[in-house]
Amino acid sequence: TDEIMQQEIRPLVAVDIIEQLHRQFAILSGGRGKDGAPIITFPEFAGFSDIPDEDFLNVVTYLTSIPSLEAASIGFIIIIDRRRDKWSAVKASLTRIAGAFPGNLQLVFVLRPSRFIQRAIADIGIKLYRDDFKMKVPIIMLNSVSDLHGYIDKSQLTRELGGTLEYGHSQWIHHRTAIENFAMTVKTTAQMLQTFGTDLAETELPNDVQCTEELLSAHTDHHSKLKDELKLAVKQGATLLTCIREPVTRSANCKLSSDELENVATVERLLAQLDETEKAFDQFWTKHHLKLEQCLQLRHFEHDFREVKLALDNLMEAQAGFADIGDSVTRVEHLLREQKQLEEKGQEPLEKAQSLALHGEQLIQNNHYAVDSIRPKCVELRRICDDFTNETKKKYDILGKSLELHKQLDKASQWCEAGIYLLASQAVDKCQSQEGAETALVEIEKFLVTAKEHQLSNPKEFYNQFEMILTPEIKAKVQRILQKLEDVQEMFDKRQVSLKKLAAKQTRPVQPVAPHPESSPKRASPKITRPTGLSTTGRGLPPQNGNHALVQLRLADYSAQQKSCMGSLVNKSQRFLYHIINELIETERVYVEELQSIIEGYASEMDNPNLLHLIPSALQNKKEILFGNLPEIYDFHNRHEIENCIENPDLLARCFLKRKEDLQIYEQYCQNKPRSEALWRQCGDSIFFQECQRKLDHKLSLDAYLLKPVQRITKYQLLLKEMLKCSKNSEGTAELEEALATMLDIIKSVNDAMHQIAITGYEGDVSELGKLLMQGSFNVWTDHKKGHNKVKDLARFKPMQRHLFLYTKMLLFCKKREENTDGHEKTASYSFKNSLKMSTVGITENVKGDNKKFEIWYNGREEVYIIQASSVELKNTWISEIRKVLTGQLEACR
Repeated sequence: TDEIMQQEIRPLVAVDIIEQLHRQFAILSGGRGKDGAPIITFPEFAGFSDIPDEDFLNVVTYLTSIPSLEAASIGFIIIIDRRRDKWSAVKASLTRIAGAFPGNLQLVFVLRPSRFIQRAIADIGIKLYRDDFKMKVPIIMLNSVSDLHGYIDKSQLTRELGGTLEYGHSQWIHHRTAIENFAMTVKTTAQMLQTFGTDLAETELPNDVQCTEELLSAHTDHHSKLKDELKLAVKQGATLLTCIREPVTRSANCKLSSDELENVATVERLLAQLDETEKAFDQFWTKHHLKLEQCLQLRHFEHDFREVKLALDNLMEAQAGFADIGDSVTRVEHLLREQKQLEEKGQEPLEKAQSLALHGEQLIQNNHYAVDSIRPKCVELRRICDDFTNETKKKYDILGKSLELHKQLDKASQWCEAGIYLLASQAVDKCQSQEGAETALVEIEKFLVTAKEHQLSNPKEFYNQFEMILTPEIKAKVQRILQKLEDVQEMFDKRQVSLKKLAAKQTRPVQPVAPHPESSPKRASPKITRPTGLSTTGRGLPPQNGNHALVQLRLADYSAQQKSCMGSLVNKSQRFLYHIINELIETERVYVEELQSIIEGYASEMDNPNLLHLIPSALQNKKEILFGNLPEIYDFHNRHEIENCIENPDLLARCFLKRKEDLQIYEQYCQNKPRSEALWRQCGDSIFFQECQRKLDHKLSLDAYLLKPVQRITKYQLLLKEMLKCSKNSEGTAELEEALATMLDIIKSVNDAMHQIAITGYEGDVSELGKLLMQGSFNVWTDHKKGHNKVKDLARFKPMQRHLFLYTKMLLFCKKREENTDGHEKTASYSFKNSLKMSTVGITENVKGDNKKFEIWYNGREEVYIIQASSVELKNTWISEIRKVLTGQLEACR
């Protein structure tokens, strides 16, 4: 596609000089010399000297432009056939060719005049005038075509020159004009596609359904027409290819000449370019058509949203009008019925709103481009639905409370009336006797017990219960009822005092009774709060029965059991913590012993002269590559500092924090690991390693033990995590958390280093780029303001897969490649593609349409990189690190 759009238009095409070509004073037959040099023949032509210079130059220039650059660079062979002419014609031909031939010459063959006198003159003339022709190549005078066959094979010569090469000048002109016409068709088609693509890219999306439908229809029709043009162009090229190959198709013994083969290659290349153009166009159209369809979906969604929103707003307005909570049971019941009717009326718009919100979420899940526009509307629809539902529930709750309140007030009022009736019904004369007074007291006490059923005996509690609905009118009603209750209660109190006096006059003195245990000063109960869930019924006796001390004792027993249980849990936690430390110490001892056995049993043996004959040549002098800095790791762990922590677990975290700088040796070991594994794959089956393994009595081969350091660094962070679980909120928790964070940083640093060493193609030194902060894979789009518009730009929606390395000074863009190594698992490498200096970049944290995208740009957004992370969390992490780098640079400048 690029070649079609950028290649320069040749100054001449066959159709421009068709008449001159038909005169056939010079031909490109397709024959080649022994070294592949193209042959141009100047056949017998009576009026050669009469050909205008411009016509001659145009034809020769055109013929020299047809062969490939590779063939033309060898140099052209010219054959001048003047057997029937005179020496003057030979001289004129050589003079004209020497003065106007535009190509690189290799040889010039002249078939001299056949008549005796002219041949003699030619022999003399060529000797006299050779220098006048100003040709830097040999001019070979030939007496006959048989002499020519000694220089050029017959298969490369036409029949006129005694050869077997089939050549038809009219057919040759037809093929050339057809090929050039097809090339122009391909270029024109590509330009049409580019123009259409540019128009599509610059088209503004409509804001209503009808315009969007019309635009989608218009673009689809235009696309169909262009596809038809493409099909015609492909058909034209296929037909042309068939015509050129027709001799081979017709006869199996026939072979195409070199020029015809180049014609075939040219048409095939043009067809391939046409196919590439079509693919790029189809890919862009697919994206654009999808965007138009999504735009239409969005406009329908927005239209439906406006209608549903209007219905919901009317519904919410109607609901807001229901402010009355009623002033009586009858009124509240009527309001509840109206609320029910409104709820039923709202079901249809609510269902439409929920359905539309669900549709919007499906659009988001299908990667709709207008996520930022759709999501707020979905949220708004669900919010209004939830508001209506919650408000409806709130209305029901309020009306329910109001109904309950008015029912209680009615019951309280009825109770007051019943109480007044009871007091009025007690005959005074019957209450004068002890029995009558006691009977009246019992009636009053039974009646007063029913006051608790009305929950009005505690006004404060009553007000708290119905505070949400206490309007001034209802408050006045409540106060009236409470006042009435107070008046009735006062009447009962006075009646009870009177009746008790009457009953006491005829009552004997009562013998004194010993005080209950709870009132004895010698057995004062301790103040113990009863725990939640401990019942005072069942197994525990209620305090009313005089067993308060027993209850208190049982409460104390329960508290002691709780403390005992808590003590047990603490001991279990401590035991588990010590178990972890013991496991760490024991595995550390084993780890150190394994490192020592590897160094003494393998590494040292590589220097043993007695075993030198067993070591493969590829392994000699490679001990540092195979083992890396394993001796340094062994020296670090052989100090046994961890064993000092068994008596005091808090020291373990401090030990890790103290040695966190030294733990960086693992990063160096892991960086060397790929080289070590490659060497092991090459030499691991050698007798040397088998002999060492036999002496050590190891069940596993060396490569398993060389993985131990990688596994060990992971083991530390797992054990620290377990210790942290057992030490929550203890004195050493903070240090454990810091130690764990240190180990995680080391593991991340090791992991980043393993990726960094796989960078290839970067000409600079990555160690000069500062600290490696982050690395990871992303989808990347680029947007450049400068540069030519190309048809391949139609495919710009397709992202590049790039692996990014963020340093304090530079951001590297690499392409991840995975290769199988000798049948082993794939190893990744990162091919360098581009870099941005962090001192020159800017960042846009949010990209409209996708909350996982952000932009990195520089030089006034002349070059913009749109980066899409796999998740919002990963994007935020990268933005945070980049922001830190840019902020640090700003502070440094200040």
